Amino acid sequence: MDSPLLFEEPVPGPKLVGIARIAADSQSLREAHNVEYFTLAARSLLSRVVSSRNLPFHWAINPYRGCEFACKYCYARYTHEFMELRNGLDFERKIFVKEQAASLLRSELKKVRVGEQIAIGTATDPYQPAERRFEITRAILEELAKHSGLEIGIVTKSNLVTRDADVLRRIAEHNQLFVNVTVTTMDIDLARRLEPRAPRPDLRMEAIRQLNLAGIDAGVICAPVLPEITDHPRDLEALVIAARDAGAKYIYANSLFLKPCSAAIFLPWLEQNFPEAVGRYRIRYADSAFLPKSYTGHLSQLMTALRRKYGFPISGLGQGEKRAEVTQMALF
Repeated sequence: MDSPLLFEEPVPGPKLVGIARIAADSQSLREAHNVEYFTLAARSLLSRVVSSRNLPFHWAINPYRGCEFACKYCYARYTHEFMELRNGLDFERKIFVKEQAASLLRSELKKVRVGEQIAIGTATDPYQPAERRFEITRAILEELAKHSGLEIGIVTKSNLVTRDADVLRRIAEHNQLFVNVTVTTMDIDLARRLEPRAPRPDLRMEAIRQLNLAGIDAGVICAPVLPEITDHPRDLEALVIAARDAGAKYIYANSLFLKPCSAAIFLPWLEQNFPEAVGRYRIRYADSAFLPKSYTGHLSQLMTALRRKYGFPISGLGQGEKRAEVTQMALF
């Protein structure tokens, strides 16, 4: 008689709860460019922002979880860890599409009080490639266009935002709206290495031009500024000139905020592309995710001088412009 086959008892994994359990139950939609898309049965779309950093917005909307632009410095990679996805590359390769976003928002907007700001795209780009197929951001904007008295800011690296000029214009008729386009460098080759799947910087500047021509206030967020890589005065001046030529309403800059989850991806990239700078970066960020005030103060002075030289607001900023400035400081 043959001996019975022996099987090892499976070792149970950790019990998943909350967003981790929901993510584990997600349905795969498709795969392309080494990126997988999954449905996410979100319980809420509008998130109350709780932070000790005095952030300028009270509510955040992120139409997706993860971002396939794959920016090497991205600070938001840690958000996938809440779903027990702890490989830093999962953030750019496993994109979760929030289902029923518009209907969720419709029921949640009543929680927003007068004077409270809503930021769209604080942990994911609302116009990443997934948006072309799933149009979650478009659905959210269509819902916002039905309301009035809201204060809304959008942060994106994508010229796809111009697709929604019609609905953005409708939103702006009865609400305060600012579109903040992030441009890290005007060097196309560097941008392609640094932000592999994001649109070219010249395309982003063209988006700013088109939005402002359409009557939608749009400006530039130059962030993060990378020490020894994108912080040369001539490079920042080129960016300010491009912003002026595109008709940007404002431009601000802030230095690299390097969380441990970001450093795990960024430092190996730095080793490959700028090996001479790796040691200095390790020293600079050894004890803090932030650069010292001596650096940020110098950057602020330089940007103030450039804004003055090229006709951008320096003092007496409007409320929306002030919010844009503080928002980019908070996000990067």
